[in-house]
Amino acid sequence: MEVREEGAVTAECNGEIFCFCSEGCREKFLKELECKKRRTEYDLIIIGGGPAGLTAAVYAATLKVNAFLIAKDLGGQAVDSTKIENYMGFDFITGPELTEKFRYQLIHSHYLDHLISEVEKIEPVEGGFHVTTSELNKYFAKALIAATGMTRRRLNVPGEEKFQRRGVFYGNVQDSSFVQGEDVAVVGGGNSALQIVENLRSVARTIHLISDTALTADAAVIERARRFENLCTYEGFKVVEFGGENAKLSSVKIRRMAEGGVVCLPIKGVFIAIGLQPNSAAFSSLVRLNDRGEIVINPDCSTSHPGIFAAGDVTDAFGKRIIIASGEGAKAALAARQYLLHLKNKSV
Repeated sequence: MEVREEGAVTAECNGEIFCFCSEGCREKFLKELECKKRRTEYDLIIIGGGPAGLTAAVYAATLKVNAFLIAKDLGGQAVDSTKIENYMGFDFITGPELTEKFRYQLIHSHYLDHLISEVEKIEPVEGGFHVTTSELNKYFAKALIAATGMTRRRLNVPGEEKFQRRGVFYGNVQDSSFVQGEDVAVVGGGNSALQIVENLRSVARTIHLISDTALTADAAVIERARRFENLCTYEGFKVVEFGGENAKLSSVKIRRMAEGGVVCLPIKGVFIAIGLQPNSAAFSSLVRLNDRGEIVINPDCSTSHPGIFAAGDVTDAFGKRIIIASGEGAKAALAARQYLLHLKNKSV
């Protein structure tokens, strides 16, 4: 992971100064002589750094499992949540605040070897699995936990790619000052979309809420939003194109479903919240997926492939919630440990 030199924990190895995020990182580095030889074999590899993956990592450390965490970031989709209510221990907390607590607990309280990278390939081999990262480094583990979460769906319409981060955003944007006093659009009809509407109502001049179906958010949330004087709702409309000049978004074209005629809305920003898709591609040839691409799991988080466990939003577990993902991550770590103990007993 990226570590700033200022305030970092340092160590010297072969004439070079290395910076670490914590004392735990430095101790591991020096104790195992990682400056001379990169460690590549573990009992368990956890893939994914969202609430499920981080909880699994903390539990693995607590259970003294020889484990390794590989994640493209620490926090996952939870970072985008601006308002988390009733997560146990907190009446209210933001996504960035909660994930920072997760991260701190992993790095400082229950240290586990970890790597910020993406997994590109998983191969079954004798005794376990080979995991190849985007740097083409290969690691071995006897068991895996898939906690890769989900990514936001796209509309796949003209202009969407061109204006990304230049007016087109997915989910909440932490700095909404660029739409202060401007007209904006929110695409989607679920709780995530309505949460964005609530966050924008005191910032934007007019909010155009566009959904290709009737709104599906909780009834209380919809009722509250309909009272916003600066909200215009377009139910049964689809987005057909984004427009603008000089790489700046200035309009969105929408059309009523199954009808002709296009309406052009002048906007400075659009926030797309039309759902998520599971990041299960790396496991698709190894485990059973359902028709939504989610990894099918048993009550103990095991999958159709022995030695592969899965937790969080990438699975078919009921309820896409941070607290549920965390609980599933703990369960997966416990089940993986049980599996590893079984392997050990068989070999004796």
